[in-house]
Amino acid sequence: MHHHFSASVAPSAFSRLRTLIGSACLGLTLVTAAAPALAQVKVGVSDWPGWVAWYVAEQKGFFKKNGADVKLVWFANYTDSISALSSGQLDANSQTWSDTMGPLAKGLPLKTVLVNDNSAGNDALLVSPKIKSIAELKGKSVALEEFSISHFVLATALAKNGMSIKDVKIVNLSAGDAAAAFMTGRVEAAVVWNPWVSQIEKSGKGKALFTSKDMPGLIPDLLVAQEKAIKGKRKELVGMIKAWFETEKFIRENPDEAVKIMAKVVSLPPAEYKVFLPGTKFFDAAANQAALDPANKASLQAVAPTIAGFLLENKLIDGKPDAGKGVDGSLLAEALGKPAAK
Repeated sequence: MHHHFSASVAPSAFSRLRTLIGSACLGLTLVTAAAPALAQVKVGVSDWPGWVAWYVAEQKGFFKKNGADVKLVWFANYTDSISALSSGQLDANSQTWSDTMGPLAKGLPLKTVLVNDNSAGNDALLVSPKIKSIAELKGKSVALEEFSISHFVLATALAKNGMSIKDVKIVNLSAGDAAAAFMTGRVEAAVVWNPWVSQIEKSGKGKALFTSKDMPGLIPDLLVAQEKAIKGKRKELVGMIKAWFETEKFIRENPDEAVKIMAKVVSLPPAEYKVFLPGTKFFDAAANQAALDPANKASLQAVAPTIAGFLLENKLIDGKPDAGKGVDGSLLAEALGKPAAK
């Protein structure tokens, strides 16, 4: 249920774990509707709460209300959506900042126009009760999905404690298998995302020693647009940003109704889906202004070197991305009726 660092080497290994049967390609064949498709903005969405939330905007009429003709295109495999944006099949896509680094390093004309959320607890390093500190992980086996966000969470936790990945033994397993290996005592630590985090905590077999809440700004989930879409479909994208702020407010004020809509998209019971909301910090207008302001210490530009450093070290990207080129705050300013900062 999470976004990965997508290495170009083996897309299949980095695909999401829940493939949503049936909803995979529906959106792709129906583009030839009678309505003039000129201004319609095609946006890729995959299985992460901050992105599934766009269906709340669609169903509550927030797109129409803000004059945006938006076509949400569902991707059962997240990695495919990144490629679809990079190759220009989409106007915009729901992807992480980390997964935008590779395309930026290649010089692709992509710009982040909105931050949907930050992971704030949905990703966690879990340890058995006898382990009391990160230092005690030295020499221990840690199960995780290699090069996914989990790997980055562990690298960050260790770095904050003067250690590195070399100080532990990584056992490369898919997130579900990593959780199982931990629950059965095969490893003393695992880094996974929800629903596994909450399952392990409920079982009493493990506790979170470090979570994505402890790394603010480092796991942002974004709306990233093609430069040509920003030029040609600006009104739609600005309307979409306005719709997002109504969506964030709706989720906050009507969580049960919002969860019902979101859970249905990913074929989960609402009660099960609810576990994702506390670990997802949905971004309102103020949080977006901070994230898109390079002077802010948790902004996209400020955290980019840390993220790019991890990706380069693990050979997941070629070359250094220019983070400044990958952000366009002018649409946010327009959506909020503010004069664009020069």
